[in-house]
Amino acid sequence: MEAVVPTFAIRLAHFTGRLVPALAAVATLVVVFLVTIVLTDGAGSGFGAWLTTLGAGAVAALWRGRRRTRAARLVPFLPVVVAAVLTASVCIPTVPTARRYPPALPFVATQHWSLATGSQVAVYHYPPANAGTRHPIPFVYLNGGPVRGISVLDHRFLQFLARQGYDVYAYEQAGGGRSDLLPMDQYTISRSVRDLAAFVDRLDKGRVDILGFSSGAVVLTRALADPRVAARLHRTIIAEPGPMDGPTAHITGHKGQLSARGLAPAVTGPRSTRIPRYAAAFGLMRLGLLTPDTGLIGQAEGDNAFTAADLGSDTASGYCARDAHRIPIEDTAQNFSFSPAASLRVQQTVKDSPSIAPQLKRSQTPAMLMIAECSSQVRQWATAVLADDSAIQRTQYMPGVGHHMWNGLDDNNDRAAAVITAFLQDKPAPLPNYPARDEIPAFLRDHK
Repeated sequence: MEAVVPTFAIRLAHFTGRLVPALAAVATLVVVFLVTIVLTDGAGSGFGAWLTTLGAGAVAALWRGRRRTRAARLVPFLPVVVAAVLTASVCIPTVPTARRYPPALPFVATQHWSLATGSQVAVYHYPPANAGTRHPIPFVYLNGGPVRGISVLDHRFLQFLARQGYDVYAYEQAGGGRSDLLPMDQYTISRSVRDLAAFVDRLDKGRVDILGFSSGAVVLTRALADPRVAARLHRTIIAEPGPMDGPTAHITGHKGQLSARGLAPAVTGPRSTRIPRYAAAFGLMRLGLLTPDTGLIGQAEGDNAFTAADLGSDTASGYCARDAHRIPIEDTAQNFSFSPAASLRVQQTVKDSPSIAPQLKRSQTPAMLMIAECSSQVRQWATAVLADDSAIQRTQYMPGVGHHMWNGLDDNNDRAAAVITAFLQDKPAPLPNYPARDEIPAFLRDHK
């Protein structure tokens, strides 16, 4: 019995001595593959990098086996085969590569408009449902994202405004939702502003009131800085804006009160980022190692693959910590649509843009700024707009809500609508005008 144990130990050590180098060889080849993916920007769906890695591995295996017996020469090829199988999974699509658009919504008709810019956008119209109180100015909603479909939660809020007599229109920006895709190099923040102007022209109902939320608020802010576009706008509401230009995008500052990020239960559902191909593509794009126009996955394939669960804690960051365990379902799996590559591309064009502060200072379009108590946005993104846009007539600091201020919880929709409608009708604000411009330093100090 005593001789068996040493014999087993010797065999285990011998096996381990062979296994560890083999695993190291596999890991090395996987790293070589990923580096080649980055260097080639994923050309040919990654097969160029795969063939390069396979070739390099085969050459190395031949070199290591050159002094072995004929049968033993095959052993160094085992890590090459294993690495080839693992990395091939990054090169093979698992979803359709042609765009699959969300099905029609059951509660509103989807119209498709061709804009003068060349964009083909999906449009939704909620006519005023209150015959006794109808407002003559059309109301347009710009959703966040960027390049994301309008959520069912937002559609419900738009219906809520229509029941108060507003003639509500919304469109999904090019590439988002049911709108047609653009070539990747055409996704820019300036294109989004031109599409807004073209949409108002296509609507052909004179000047419009506009609510821009999150990245939609960025589009609206930049529209206010362009007199040609601003002339089409009646009253504007900038809600929880992202950075408006390059200098603002590089600000690192305070955020709002604690959000539900990290506190809410983990998001359930399928994730594309658990599939090697999309984990590699989206991860490397997010790190800036692949371009949004990468040859690894096409725009349509990436849109088809990306799911609501891939947003992870981003959804929770739109709610206050106190709401962590009752975050509403914002969308359905069938309606959810997000273009990660196009979104990164638009955001990069914002970061690369010069300051719009000089142009924004000349704006004369009446505006209101909405800021959430538990905002996940950098506070200076909003206060920069307040400081530079002299036409902002009131600021409404919304207590008890996060970034997604109208969310169906408690009376949040009523409170958001009260603030919005009071401004549109030029009635007294339901909340104090806070912060005012001269209160920005104190606001940044006290609300962080």
